[in-house]
Amino acid sequence: MKARLRQDAIVRSLRRNGTSTIADLAEKVGASRRTVLRDIGALRDEGFVIHSEPGRGGGLQLDPQSVQTTARLSVAEVFALLISVASMRAAGNLPFSDLADAGLAKIEAALPSDKLRDLRRFLDCLHVGQLAPQVDISDMRAMDPTLLPAFEAAFLQRRRLRFQYRDSKGEITHRNVEPQAMLILPPLWYLVAWDPARVAFRHFRMDRISVPEIDDSATFQRRHVPFEDHVRPVRDLSR
Repeated sequence: MKARLRQDAIVRSLRRNGTSTIADLAEKVGASRRTVLRDIGALRDEGFVIHSEPGRGGGLQLDPQSVQTTARLSVAEVFALLISVASMRAAGNLPFSDLADAGLAKIEAALPSDKLRDLRRFLDCLHVGQLAPQVDISDMRAMDPTLLPAFEAAFLQRRRLRFQYRDSKGEITHRNVEPQAMLILPPLWYLVAWDPARVAFRHFRMDRISVPEIDDSATFQRRHVPFEDHVRPVRDLSR
C-alpha cells in the first residue's frame, strides 16, 4: 500500500474507532510498526493532532477538529475540482456557483505554497470553449482515471507523454507527444499537444486515450497554441 493510501487508512481508523494501538493499525494497513510510526509522524507534520496515551493499555487518539481543518488534497485532486466547476460554468449548468467558488477558494488557501504554485501552473494549461453542434458525441466513453495524474507530471515537468489512441474509426495508434494544453468543450475534453512525428499540433479526445505513460527521455518547451476566438483560458472565466 502506498504511503498516501496507508496514511488515509490510519486517519479513517482513528476517526471511527476513537482509540487504536500501533499494533492494531499495523495489522489493519499491512505494514510494520516502524512504518506506522513514520506515518503517524508524517500526519502530525501535516497538522493532524494525534494524542498518545502511555502505558500498556494506551493507544492513539485523533483530535476530530484537526480532521475538519486539515486539507490533504493533492494538486491533481484540487485541479479536478476546479476544472469540474469550470466545465459546468462553461456549459451554463452551475447551480450554487457562489458557494462552489467560496469552497474552492478555501481549499486553495489551505494548500502549501509549493502545491499552490504547481496548481497555478497546471491551471495555466487549461482552456474552455463551446463544442460545435455538428460534432458527433454518440461514441463518447468514460475517461481513463490515470489520465489526470499523468497529465500533471507531463505538464509540470515538461515531459513527453506516450499513449494509445483510438480514432473515430476505431483504429489504434501509439503516440508520443508534447502536451501543451487541455481543452474543455463540454461534454468533450481534449489534450492539445505538439506531435513531433507530424510536426503539427493535434487535438486528442481524452476519452479515446488509454495507457498513458511519461517519457522521461527528454523535456520540451511550451508552445503557443493557436486557439479559436471562442476559447478562453479558464482563469479568464469570472469566478
